[in-house]
Formats: sequence, structure tokens, C-alpha cells
Amino acid sequence: MELGIKIKRLRLKNNLTQEELADRCELTKGYISQLENELTSPSIATLEDILNALGTNPSEFFRDETEEKVVFTEAEFIEKNADSHKIEWLVPNAQKNEMEPIRVTIMPHSRLEDDMPHEGEEFGYVLKGSVWLNIGQAAYCVKKGEVFYFSPAKMHRLENRTSEPAVVLWIASPPSF
Repeated sequence: MELGIKIKRLRLKNNLTQEELADRCELTKGYISQLENELTSPSIATLEDILNALGTNPSEFFRDETEEKVVFTEAEFIEKNADSHKIEWLVPNAQKNEMEPIRVTIMPHSRLEDDMPHEGEEFGYVLKGSVWLNIGQAAYCVKKGEVFYFSPAKMHRLENRTSEPAVVLWIASPPSF
């Protein structure tokens, strides 16, 4: 970790000069300069004084700042092809998240395998064609532009009874695909 660089960034964010920060911490401007240029390291007590003067604390200061990935491109999708369908995981490693979005293409006159009952919620948006959503003994026809939302407490599956491929954006929470 580049401690000095991070302190400098925080100092500049607070619109302080090196001299102003040094005065608030009873240090010298030269020491702050050496610290920001990675030429010295502060004691824990000195670091706490500096962080206090910068309006933060060690916990916030050392928190991991890795930026969360927000946008995913088609090149990052993970694809699984079967004779009757294609599944595309739209967010790589989404199984660690609260929900998992997939795009399912179901070939004409075919269906997905039965999905066993489980906890959570499922949502689908039909992008192309139409599908039959089977939940337990009930069946619902869902057409392009329509959505489904249900608790997967019963056996369920999607089925395409038409002559055209059907495409569904399907989101499960928690991830189950």
C-alpha cells in the first residue's frame, strides 16, 4: 500500500496544504513531505493523529478500495449450449451476488429441465417469442414484452411450444443457475 500517496490524496481532498496538515498534527512540513513521497513511515500514533486531522480513522483509511465492476460486455458473458437451449451468464461469477441474471434461448418445441423447488425469487422478461412457465401443476403463457415473477417453492421450468426460438432474461435470487 502506498500510504504516503493515499495521505496526500486525502489532504488534497480536504483542501489542506502540507503546512496546514503539519500544524494540525504538531509535525513539520518537511515530515509531511517525506511521508507523502514515501521517504518515511509514521508511527501508529502519528498516523492516527494525521488521519484524525484529515477527518477519517484507520478503519476507513485502510478499507479496500477496489472498485466494483459495474458494466459487463458481451465478450465477458459465459455461454453454455445444449441441443434444446443456450444459457448465457450475463455477469461472470454472479453466484457470489444476491441475484444472478442469465439470458436463456429456448429452441422451438423444446423445454428446459425441471428446476427443483428452492428458496428465493425468480423473475423473467420475455425478449423474443413466447414461453410457457410451468410451476407445479399450473402453466402460464408469457409473451414477448411480458414478465413473470414467482417464488420457486414448487418444481418449475420454461417451455417453448412455438416454431421460433424464444429468448428470456431470467434473474434468480439467490443464484441457482
